[in-house]
Formats: sequence, structure tokens, C-alpha cells
Amino acid sequence: MLVRHPDKPDWGIGQVQSNIGNKITVNFREAGKMVIDGARIALDPVYDLS
Repeated sequence: MLVRHPDKPDWGIGQVQSNIGNKITVNFREAGKMVIDGARIALDPVYDLS
């Protein structure tokens, strides 16, 4: 799944690697691999890349 972080648009689009117990590991194009607390941050899904 592709996502964006609502507070970090400069990170670009990220690909979700795993989601275990509200810990979401995402590999962002501009920021690399990040672990997001899904209980605190609602990532925005990306459906259209155009």
C-alpha cells in the first residue's frame, strides 16, 4: 500500500512494509524507512500517482 504522512509532505510517498500492533513500518522515497505509531498518526492512502 502507498501512503503519505499528513504532517511530513516532504517525505514523499511511502510504501508500507509492515503493520504490527499499530507500529507501521513505511519506506518513504525521500526520508527512508520510518516506524509510525498508527495509534497517533493516520497515514493518508495514495490511490493515484498522477
